[in-house]
Amino acid sequence: MKHFDVFNGDADGICALHQLRLAKPMNSLLITGVKRDVELLARVPVGPGIAVTVLDISLDSNRAALLALLRQGAEVEYFDHHFCGVVPDDPHLKPHIDTAPEICTSLLVDRHVGGQHRLWAIVGAYGDNLSHAAGKLAASCALRPEQADQLRELGESINYNAYGESEADLLIPPARLYETLQPYSDPFDFAASEPIARTLCEARRRDMERALRLRPDCATAGGALYVLPNEAWAQRVRGVFGNFLATSAPYRAHAVLSQSAQGDYTVSVRAPLANPYGAGDLCRQFAGGGGREAAAGIGRLPHDRLREFTVAFEKAFGDAGQAQAVRPSMK
Repeated sequence: MKHFDVFNGDADGICALHQLRLAKPMNSLLITGVKRDVELLARVPVGPGIAVTVLDISLDSNRAALLALLRQGAEVEYFDHHFCGVVPDDPHLKPHIDTAPEICTSLLVDRHVGGQHRLWAIVGAYGDNLSHAAGKLAASCALRPEQADQLRELGESINYNAYGESEADLLIPPARLYETLQPYSDPFDFAASEPIARTLCEARRRDMERALRLRPDCATAGGALYVLPNEAWAQRVRGVFGNFLATSAPYRAHAVLSQSAQGDYTVSVRAPLANPYGAGDLCRQFAGGGGREAAAGIGRLPHDRLREFTVAFEKAFGDAGQAQAVRPSMK
């Protein structure tokens, strides 16, 4: 039987798969991509003798491809925490889905394998901006504060690498990054031994310094919206910048948009950490949008719908009457 591992190329997807294959080794074909590649299941060939493990991509966004595989008798095990809609009732499908705000796919796999490789679950949770959940796990492993900080930095840096219009924007393709960390059961060893770990950390810091010099394009009582320029660094930093803003102002929502060469936008939304709901509902109002309650995105927002998105963001997270256009790009 031919086996495929299909996973999001961010920290959560990579760390979830890494835990699973450390606990349950298997020769498989890898299917992944940049963060915005959410319809990955369609890349699996439909036919007999197929088994698939899916990690950290929405079942709802991949429903048609999933049903096509199941009709051909494919065995599918599905780990995810995004909005799923109705889960198909099929004997060939084994779903492990939990959409609670404090859950990510790395934590689901940690639960599934009985915490065998918990340090990597902590890396994935930090990368997915679940600092509270990651911190609880770090405490359960008796990690010192400086060790937890090391895992936080590694998770944020792996996550940073997943953002871009295409893999050309990334510092290393996600599949190659996963293969680089495969030999390491201990993330501290990976961080100390692999040059790519240091490269990602240093690049993330540089790009964050650029982002932190920006002012919001729109600010309300309940949130702030940033539009980043059409540059590779802006594509890469979109997610970690959004997470940083969410952590820095836990009672406010944030949207970070990066512009493509065609003038359209890729959108990342973070609901307030103090009330982590509404991001997925907001993004699903637009074609190609989805995610989870606390964090969601839109793969391609046409330029002429920017104002519509801004109004929807204000309605979801703040008093639109208090919105202030800070830069003329929002007019």
